[in-house]
Amino acid sequence: MRLALDTNRYTDFCRGDERAVEVLETAEAIYVPFVVLGELRAGFAVGKQGARNERVLRQFLLKPGVRVLYADDQTTQQYALVYRQLRSQGTPIPTNDMWVAALVLQHNLALFARDRHFDHLPQIVRAD
Repeated sequence: MRLALDTNRYTDFCRGDERAVEVLETAEAIYVPFVVLGELRAGFAVGKQGARNERVLRQFLLKPGVRVLYADDQTTQQYALVYRQLRSQGTPIPTNDMWVAALVLQHNLALFARDRHFDHLPQIVRAD
């Protein structure tokens, strides 16, 4: 399975959560959206173990099959579609998660996240 990794599931993995470890170890490829990197590093910046957490993240990003996803023009098109859908449904979700959703849809990935608000986007395949 090719999956996009959300912030909370990366944290679960680092804490040794059995389900997170199992899913990531069996994934064909793991994609980390740029916005997830931003959220993680923001947490590191205000935490007490920022340097250690950054080292762990860098090691994770260097693993075979792990890649970072950045936004491009097509991503902005997907973002606009997600925004319109959520607005018409009256089910807004956090802005960062709309970017994650746009990247997941653009690259046809399964999403590994705990957030239930992604359920408002039934076209997203969930890995959990």
